[in-house]
This record gives sequence, C-alpha cells and structure tokens, in this order.
Amino acid sequence: MNETLALGLDELLTTTRSVRRRLDFSRPVEREVVEQCVEIAMQAPTPSNLQNWHFVIVSDPKKKMALADLYRKGREIYVTLPSATANVDFGDPERNAMQQRIEESAQYLNSNFQEAPVLVVPCIEGRTDSPPGTEIPGWGQVPPVLLQSAQWGSIAPATWSFMLAARARGLGTCWTSLHLYFEEQAAAILGIPYAEVMQACLLPLAYTKGTTFKPGKRDPMDSIVHWDDW
Repeated sequence: MNETLALGLDELLTTTRSVRRRLDFSRPVEREVVEQCVEIAMQAPTPSNLQNWHFVIVSDPKKKMALADLYRKGREIYVTLPSATANVDFGDPERNAMQQRIEESAQYLNSNFQEAPVLVVPCIEGRTDSPPGTEIPGWGQVPPVLLQSAQWGSIAPATWSFMLAARARGLGTCWTSLHLYFEEQAAAILGIPYAEVMQACLLPLAYTKGTTFKPGKRDPMDSIVHWDDW
C-alpha cells in the first residue's frame, strides 16, 4: 500500500474538504493509488448487500476535456439560478465573504477542470429518474423516495469512502454534479449504458498543495439536531 498521512480518524473525517484551488495539477496520480482508493470504497455498506455501483476512471486527455466542457456548460446554467453560490445573500458579511471565496475557487476549478490528472465518475446500476408508478426491474412498483434512498444510500457512502481514502493518501477531491445537466452526453463519451446506469457525480482527483486542512465552519449543532420531534 502507498504511504498514508498520519491522520487520526476524527481528523480524517473533519478535514476531508472539497478541494479546488489546492489541487496540484502538475503531479501525476499513480494508477496503483487510485485502485487502492477504489478497493477501500468497495467495503462501503450497501442496502441489501447489493454491490451495484461502478467507478469510471478517466485519464485520457481528450475524454477529460470533453467532460470538462460538459461541466462548464452545466455551470453556465447553474450560475443563472437564484440559489447559485454567487447569487445568495445571507445577510451576514462574514458568511457572504466566505461564499465569495467558495465561488472564486469554483471558478478556478471550472477553468482548469481538465487539468486534473484523473477524473472519477461513480455510477450505480438502476436509474432514479423513472416516472412514478414505473415498474423498476428487480424492484417492482416502489415509492420514488424509497428508490432514491436505496440508490443514493449505496453510491454516496462508496464515493465518500473513496474521497476519504484519497485524503489519507495526500490526494484532494471535490464532489461536482453540474456535468449531469448533460449526463447522456457524458455517458456517450465514456461508453456508459445510460438507460441502465446512472452517474452520481464527477470527482477531480489530484495530489494537494500541502496536506494540512482545517475543519470547515458549520452552523451550530442546535440548528440541525431535532430530538424526538422537529
């Protein structure tokens, strides 16, 4: 196994950040290290013990550029939305300043997406965008929320495990999803069977510039924890 950082469990969990500006695009990422991260992700818990997810690893420069272009097209749509990071006013100068820094880092990643040595596309068999009442192979007719919970409750833990394993090896990642505006086109680029397999996100993967990260600022626990009722 590759040498890992000396991080305690709590430090690993609280300092695995969305990394954009501190991705080191000049340093190659070894295939062995990527496969170590996938191997760890394979141990993530899955509903009903179904291992129905996949990781598409992209290192081909032309395919990376094609995916980056789809991401940029998706971001062009996103930045026009009222909920976009740059368009939200929290009424708090400190929070607004933090959001502006996030927006600037997102713009940096947007411009340089294809420079990441590796792009990772976590996928899961079975789509969750079928109309209500549709007979889902292997599921029958199920409430859409149940299908969503089962599918995302499988691929998200596996992807997070991959991201944690990457952090432990000095790599940075960032969960992005804007290329999914054009998911079918991305599927065609990568040969993913779109009708049967859903893409969850697009992760740029690179070593980080420095390995020290701090926990992020979060809202008070009292604002999100509800004991016994809302």
